Amino acid sequence: MPLNNKEKGNDGEEKACEYLKEKGYEIIERNYRCSGGEIDIIASFGGYIVFIEVKYRENDEMGLPREAVGVRKQKKIRNCALEYIGESEINDMDFRFDVIEILGGNIEHIENAF
Repeated sequence: MPLNNKEKGNDGEEKACEYLKEKGYEIIERNYRCSGGEIDIIASFGGYIVFIEVKYRENDEMGLPREAVGVRKQKKIRNCALEYIGESEINDMDFRFDVIEILGGNIEHIENAF
C-alpha cells in the first residue's frame, strides 16, 4: 500500500536524521510545534543550533523540493525558532537555518539556506 503524505514526510525526516547523525549532528528535537507552525528538526553542530526544514519529493515533476521553502515558509520557521530560543533560554550559541532536500533517494543538505 502506498504511503500517504504524512507517512512520506515522516520517512523523509527519519532519513534526514540518520544523515545528520552520520555527519556528527546531535538531534535535539523533532517536530517542534509553536503557535505559528513547526520546525522539522532542531540539531546542534559546530557551536550552532540548526533549524532544519526537510522537503521530500519522489521526482522533480513539480520542481525541486527546496523550492517549496518560500518566503512565507521561511518566515514561519524563523518565528518558530524565536519561540524555541526564548523557551530554551539559549544565550551562548549561534543559529542557522538549513534545508534538507530529498529527491528520490538522493539527499542534499543546504546549509545557511536562508
